[in-house]
Amino acid sequence: MTLRLAARVLVGTGLAASVLASPSAGVRVQTPEGLTRSAGNANYSIDVTLDPLRRLLEGREVITWRNITSAPTSELRLHLYYNAWRNTRSTWLRERALGDLTGDLTETLHLDSRPAREWGWSDVRAVRLLGGAPPVDLTPKSRFVSPDDGNAEDRTLLRVPLPTPVAPGATVNLEVEWRAQVPHTFSRTGARGNYFFLSHWFPKVAVLTDNGWRAHQFHATTEFFADYGTYDVRLRVPRGWRVGATGRALGTRDNGDTTTHRFLGEDVHEFAWTTSPDFVERRARFEHAWLPPVELRLLLQPEHAGQADRHFAATRATLRYYGEWYGPYPYDHLTIIDPAWESGSGGMEYPTLFTSGTRWLQPRESGSPEGVTVHEAGHQFWYGLVGSNEFEDAWLDEGINTFSTSRVMSIVFPQHETLRLFGGFVPWLIRDLPVSRLGRHGLARYRIEAESDVPETPTWRYFPGTHATITYSKTALWLETLERFLGWPTLQKILSTYFSRYSFKHPTPDDFFAVANEVSGRDLTWFFDQVYRSSNVFDYGVQDVQSEAEPTRGFVDSPEGLVFRDEPSNGQLTRYQTRVVVRRYGEATFPVDVVVTFADGQRVRERWDGRDRWRAYVYDDRPSQAVSVQIDPKRVLALDVNYTNNSWAAEPQAEVAARRWSLTWLTWLQNLLLTYGFFV
Repeated sequence: MTLRLAARVLVGTGLAASVLASPSAGVRVQTPEGLTRSAGNANYSIDVTLDPLRRLLEGREVITWRNITSAPTSELRLHLYYNAWRNTRSTWLRERALGDLTGDLTETLHLDSRPAREWGWSDVRAVRLLGGAPPVDLTPKSRFVSPDDGNAEDRTLLRVPLPTPVAPGATVNLEVEWRAQVPHTFSRTGARGNYFFLSHWFPKVAVLTDNGWRAHQFHATTEFFADYGTYDVRLRVPRGWRVGATGRALGTRDNGDTTTHRFLGEDVHEFAWTTSPDFVERRARFEHAWLPPVELRLLLQPEHAGQADRHFAATRATLRYYGEWYGPYPYDHLTIIDPAWESGSGGMEYPTLFTSGTRWLQPRESGSPEGVTVHEAGHQFWYGLVGSNEFEDAWLDEGINTFSTSRVMSIVFPQHETLRLFGGFVPWLIRDLPVSRLGRHGLARYRIEAESDVPETPTWRYFPGTHATITYSKTALWLETLERFLGWPTLQKILSTYFSRYSFKHPTPDDFFAVANEVSGRDLTWFFDQVYRSSNVFDYGVQDVQSEAEPTRGFVDSPEGLVFRDEPSNGQLTRYQTRVVVRRYGEATFPVDVVVTFADGQRVRERWDGRDRWRAYVYDDRPSQAVSVQIDPKRVLALDVNYTNNSWAAEPQAEVAARRWSLTWLTWLQNLLLTYGFFV
């Protein structure tokens, strides 16, 4: 049964419309209704040969492209991503230098010592328009363009003029011949020794919308954006080398010294592949009571063969929980790649294929390979199926997926902080330091870099050194805040509705916000204006607390008439006045609870809309003093950048905390020294 047939059977069953209980999530989950297939307007037939000794690709492709917009176009635009590493004048390398906050770019990428064969380039030798006799040669008029920064040295976007405009609904066939040099890994594509991982390796048509071409140069802070279609690809590699690729393997052809592997990927928007003679292959299967089965193929490095079950467990957990929460994975196959050591290709997603990442010594509960496997498998949903524009709105997939990864990890794979000793070779698991969901979201780095960019800014324009904080961490933290504010059942329904409605489509941020408002039954514009259209931060704190005996001072009535009193009368119980001042230190606003606890156990909870710069609460005539004040005690506002100022205590607990942490770290230090002594 082909992939397309399998998908039609799935969509055609009653499964897609059924409401099923999810025992793991604790809520009732509705799988997406009418999970439609893609427009299928960008299709490729590709033949390519890899010469591993020269690190060269020789390829020919026919692009069958249909105009699905409402206006004609007189040109096509092709991405040539490998030209980002053609020389140091490319936009990608210029931006990488701008964002290289950890050291000299020539040192981190070894640009000063890279031999010629370790750079990358893509050279289009011919572009022809098929359909006529003879084909029309478009090569002479094709030109590189730089619409984003005007960099005339950039060669990552090729404009191909057409002799006749392509009308809405019409189709053209473009034949492209090209050569490409595979670099030593840049941006998780390239080669190391006899391991090749090849992504964004072929001339690829950009996306045309009703608002024009969404065709950007290749930027250091962004990934990719493409239309869905069918990829029929024939990969010629040395005989005996294993191949993993997007889609389903259809067979091989023996050419003597080489073998041609054919793969077919349908309703996907990218084709990536890998090959090496060293891969160890393992297979498994995902099965579930009401989600469709998936055949799992894992290509491992030999030294990691013992971790195969951990890769499969993390992939199964992702397919289960994402499937229960959002909707089913519609393909019947998924390939997992364990990249070669220091290949730089780990932790990346492509349709029906992803790269994980691990080490030879990797204890359980260290978060790896489980964390990266869950995250990249999760991208099969948020990127693979919901095809957002990663050039402009990368948070729509990376942020949602980071949030979802943390949820799966907290349920299935408890994680603890891990130190890497002796040059990173020996791991040391610190069991006294569990990693929380907020920690997995990246709260620590968000606190430092929260104001680096406004998320509404197109992603390709983010500052290169801090773009990940806004794309991944800020989004995950505001989704965490929404979960705590609205409740998981409501947020789950928002995400599953969004997934159902926009699978195999290209949604925008406004589409997500509209779904959130619709499903929650609330106008959340005030929230999205702050977390998306602003770089303002949230920070609420306790400014001052006074809780003192309250003598009555001044004139009061008495049997003797009007008398002056400045202290309690004899025998009268002491009463206390408590004054609490809370303050909004950040520019962003959010409703928070303020809880005041008194020595007699009484507790007062105030609901503050959080809009004023400060608010004072006064409690007169109380029988006891205040012992603590907490703002947002349930920590609903996960975005608060300084949670240490959210509380006040009459008796500081610093000494107790210091004693506890001192004992913990002394124990750790003792174990570390004993370990060191063993080795030396």
